[in-house]
Amino acid sequence: MYKSERQMKCDSGTSVQEKLLHVLYDTMPGRMLLRPLISPAFSKLGGYLLNTRLSAVAVSPFVRSYGIDLSECEKRHFSSYNAFFTRRLLPDARPVDCEPEALISPCDARLSVYPITQEGRFRVKRTPYTVCELLRSEALARRYEGGLLWLFRLSVEDYHRYIYPDDARKSVNRRIRGVFHTVNPIANDCGPIYKENTREYCVLDTAQFGPVVMMEVGAMLVGKIENRHPQAARVRRGEEKGNFAFGGSTILLLTQKGRAVPEKQILENTRRGQETCVRQGERVGAKYGEECRKV
Repeated sequence: MYKSERQMKCDSGTSVQEKLLHVLYDTMPGRMLLRPLISPAFSKLGGYLLNTRLSAVAVSPFVRSYGIDLSECEKRHFSSYNAFFTRRLLPDARPVDCEPEALISPCDARLSVYPITQEGRFRVKRTPYTVCELLRSEALARRYEGGLLWLFRLSVEDYHRYIYPDDARKSVNRRIRGVFHTVNPIANDCGPIYKENTREYCVLDTAQFGPVVMMEVGAMLVGKIENRHPQAARVRRGEEKGNFAFGGSTILLLTQKGRAVPEKQILENTRRGQETCVRQGERVGAKYGEECRKV
């Protein structure tokens, strides 16, 4: 299911980008340069430039470099780079698994799944976190002790619209202001980016998986997290929740203990320190008690 030509492309990475990030995060001159780059003001300026007509000249080179399939898109000509980046795909380009017990991916991403301890702690690679730091709510954090954190990391070439993972009643959105580190694992190895970056979340009272926290995390040059439903609402599995503006970014799902279980291959990959390339709408786990199908 997962180890395919798509996974091979996902695994190949972007070596030039990673070399630059090593310089920024691992050297003293790089860290000095990094300070203005992660500021909200720099992200806002980048967003302004990428909305201009002149920025459209960068679309064709990017499409060629990353092998983007424009035949999946509703439009194939774009007025700006950000218009391309926030493009909408044709309805059948990302089919949604409608089996009630299937937990689906909200986005195209590289997925890792981490256990949350009974003390509300989890570790992404070498960096420790607490759920309370992530949510800034001790009462809400306690509800996810012993559960799972599903980390969907979007790279620049991924489709940057995202959907609801199940039928649900959603809460109002809560926004936590911060900076805009890259979400590349290189940055996470150097510090707790997920509790420092700007992020927005809601609680989904889902039909199949109980209360699920869904959080969008902004990243370098992602000046906007554009959610469709800021207030409480009833939502449907597969319904578009929002999109990110330009840059890499992350979506986090928090599920409570005994509510959901990941596909075996995804869990094994995470234990080996590997991300799993997934597509929006496809099954990545199951309702607890249901047998995950073998991959």
